Formats: sequence, C-alpha cells, structure tokens
Amino acid sequence: MQLSKVFTKQKMMRTVLWSMLPIYLFSIYLFGWRVLLVLLASLIAACVGEWLIMRMIQGDKAKVSEAALVTAALFTLTLPPTIPLWIAVVGTLFGIIFGKAIFGGFAKNIFNPALVGRAFIYVCFPIPMTVTWANPFSGVPGGFAHYAPGVDLATRATPIINMEMNGQGTPLAQMFLGNTAGSLGETSGLLIVLAAVYLIYTKTASWKIMASTLASGLLMSFVVWQAGAAKGDPFFAIASGGFLFGCVFMATDPVSAPTKDPAKILYGVLIGAVTVIIRTFSLFTEGMMFAILIANSFAPLMDLNVKKWQARRKAKEASPALPAQKAASAVSKEAK
Repeated sequence: MQLSKVFTKQKMMRTVLWSMLPIYLFSIYLFGWRVLLVLLASLIAACVGEWLIMRMIQGDKAKVSEAALVTAALFTLTLPPTIPLWIAVVGTLFGIIFGKAIFGGFAKNIFNPALVGRAFIYVCFPIPMTVTWANPFSGVPGGFAHYAPGVDLATRATPIINMEMNGQGTPLAQMFLGNTAGSLGETSGLLIVLAAVYLIYTKTASWKIMASTLASGLLMSFVVWQAGAAKGDPFFAIASGGFLFGCVFMATDPVSAPTKDPAKILYGVLIGAVTVIIRTFSLFTEGMMFAILIANSFAPLMDLNVKKWQARRKAKEASPALPAQKAASAVSKEAK
C-alpha cells in the first residue's frame, strides 16, 4: 500500500518532525530505549484514531494527516519517562478525537490537540503525571545501553518541583544542557533553542509568538519574584519546567494560534503572563499547558479584532483623499 493513499502529505509537518529528532535522541540518552516504545504507542493511537473518525466523516476518501504524527510526537515529549503505555495511548486518542477530529479534521481545530490530550490525562491520572520522575542516565553510553531507568532510580523531583517543595534551585547550566529529571522533551534548553532556530529559519514557526511569550514570561516572573511571591528568579522560571518547550513547539501551532502579526504578539504575551500566574498562585507547579489552551480559546477573537482594527485604519487613511476626489470630479464636470 502506498503511503500517499493513507497519509495527506504536509511538508511543514515533516519539518517539525525533523526538528524534534535531536530532542528524541537526547531523551533516549537520558531515559533509555523505552522512549521509542512510548512514541510508537502514541503514533499508532493517533493514526488509528484519526482514520476511524475521518472515515466516519469522509467515507472511503478518508486519509490521516501528517499533522497527526506531529501531534503524537509532541504529546509524547510532554510525558514523564515512567508513564504507563496505556495512559499514553488514552491521552493520544483523546487529543486526536476530541481535540481535532470532531472539529472536522486538520486545520479546523480550535485547541492544540496534543495539549488537549495531555490536559485530559493530567487531570485523570495525576500521580503518574506529576509524582514519579526518573533519574536520568549519564556518562557514556547513557540510556543507549538501557531499556529504561531502574526501579531504584525512579524517584527524583524535577527542578521546578524541587524549587517549589524544597526551595532548592538547580544550576542554570545544568538545566540548559539537560541532565535533569523532567518530561521527555523538556530537559534540554539547548536543543529546544536549536530547534527554535531551525523552525524560524525554515519559516515553519512564528518567531513573534516565541519572542512575545518569552518576553512576557520573563517580565511577569520578574514582577512576582520582586514581590516575593515566587521562589526562583526569572531565568530559573524560564529554564525550568515546560516553558521553553511550550513556547517553541506548542504555542506556535499554526492552526490554533492567530494568523495576524499583532494578534500573534498579544497571544504570546497572554501565554507568558498566564503561565507565570498559574505557577505562582495556583496549586499547579506547571502552567504552560493551561496557558496555551486558554490563549487558544481567544485566538479567533484576537484575529477578528485585529482585522477590524486594520480595516478601520485603512478606511481612516483613505478618508482624507475623498474630498479631493470629489473636488476633482466637480471641476471635471464644470469643464465639460
């Protein structure tokens, strides 16, 4: 069977997949080959779930979009290394079906489907999602010589949880390089930054959303830190948790994000600020997922209002020329 008969080709989606390759390789180095098993389970669930729903909608012409592969790959990178496979499958199916397919398929969804799936299992299965974290391998060959971290290494707090619970910070250099506990894709700030450069260079993701999210997060983190409400400084807040990963890969989803440049900036500002507010004042140690889903719900309204504002501005710029045009028309009539 030809792949073209099963998948809808989308070059942009393949670019996103390529950008995640170094992150996946590093994740295997940290947590072992089980990472690929979790990815495979998510990929199969995404393809089967989307095909079944789209077959109900489109009949025999149903195809699976390559965006479903991106959704599964991104969703996998948001999971803890110790996540049970069946939970990964449930989350992927929920995200594909209820976050995307029921809206009509690709380019019709309002919310980021990967985050819809993660939010569902985050609420339904909080213990495997927030309590147990694997201690990463180190040295050579690291996780490439192991299937998964052993049971004796299965409890270690992530930097953001360690700061929240114990007030102990993790060196920025360690978080930037990535030898820390955390979700599969959030550990290495360096690789995420390199992926951002690649996505911006290939014009796959919006640098305006990334920059405004980062700037807003830094500013709000500085405000709450100076007010004594946050334990970590602004740079720790940005480097820890899923902030960078969400900023680069989730917030820039072209379907659920605004399309107009002013709206993109406002959208990023909202995500950065809400993330810090949730982290600081709620019971959740992480806030990027909820912030992006909240911003998703406002994205269409942002685009609509920007379009109206641009239309009013164009009309106002054109209005001074109207009297001159009328005068010229009157002169022309008198001449005749």
